[in-house]
Amino acid sequence: MEIIEIKEKTPKLIKELVQVWESSVKATHLFLSDREIKDIKHYVPQALEGVRHLYIVKDIKNNPIAFMGIEEDRLEMLFIEDKKRGQGIGKQFVEYGIKMGVKKVTVNEQNPRAKGFYEHMGFVVYKRTETDEQGNPYPILYMKLGKKH
Repeated sequence: MEIIEIKEKTPKLIKELVQVWESSVKATHLFLSDREIKDIKHYVPQALEGVRHLYIVKDIKNNPIAFMGIEEDRLEMLFIEDKKRGQGIGKQFVEYGIKMGVKKVTVNEQNPRAKGFYEHMGFVVYKRTETDEQGNPYPILYMKLGKKH
């Protein structure tokens, strides 16, 4: 698996990554309604454009299947196409991110598999909020690397 840093965020690439995001979110964010996913999807291109360091993984047909965004020491986003989940891509992304200086990540409390994944990767919860960054009623867990890193 090759992790590629994106230097040019083309409209075609952004569109493909939004599709990866939607596939991932529908499989992992079961607490969101279809309407909420559609509403959030509207903001994904802006988030992709705005993140400082964007990395992708492509399949053998050269199509993006996963992406990760890093801002300073925070893992801002990590999404893997649903069909490609469970194949070690997330683990390799996080290990790569840690080498790049990632020390923090936030997860939705209502996504316990994500919380468990990051705990497995060495992160621990240090803070919790009742709402997400937009004020919606989705508790957020703030995690940082534990002592082993």
